[in-house]
Amino acid sequence: MTERLLPTPSHTIGPFYGHALPFPGGPDVAPQGHPDTITLHGYVFDGAGAPIPDALLDFWQAAPDGSLTGAPGSMRRDPSTGGFLGRNGTDFTGFGRVATDADGHYALHTLPPGNAGLPYISVCVFARGLVHHLFTRAYLADGADPLLDSLPAERRATLIAAQGANRTYRFDIRLQGEGETVFLEFQ
Repeated sequence: MTERLLPTPSHTIGPFYGHALPFPGGPDVAPQGHPDTITLHGYVFDGAGAPIPDALLDFWQAAPDGSLTGAPGSMRRDPSTGGFLGRNGTDFTGFGRVATDADGHYALHTLPPGNAGLPYISVCVFARGLVHHLFTRAYLADGADPLLDSLPAERRATLIAAQGANRTYRFDIRLQGEGETVFLEFQ
């Protein structure tokens, strides 16, 4: 007799992200008050163009000096109480987690990535209707890049965040349909 295993979240569909996954300060990767803070923000849209109010986005990036290790501490716990401590306010962890609001909007406050080549922030999208999460990149500039250069102009544009005023960048994510964001496959 074969034992039946229960489905896991990657085998089922639903908005699991509101409980336990978001954490206080998840969108605040830059130390508070840092003068070089930038904001990456935008909306997550479904195939019909409607905003998704319960998506969850993970962000990873290089530190301003180009290092990829990041400091531990995004989700630090108090060893005696188990309570949430969060970031220590000075070290750069390179990781953020942001849930979309009721309008499908997100905002990440971070420092400019110092990776070699064009600066970008890696994004992982979790949303209802997705059996598996999706990976993409938000480039903060346009220029020569092996990934961008491999894409037709209209697809390339889906990976480039639009620079706005006051150190902001707008990066909308479209899960499918017209203007669908380019998603990456990792093996």
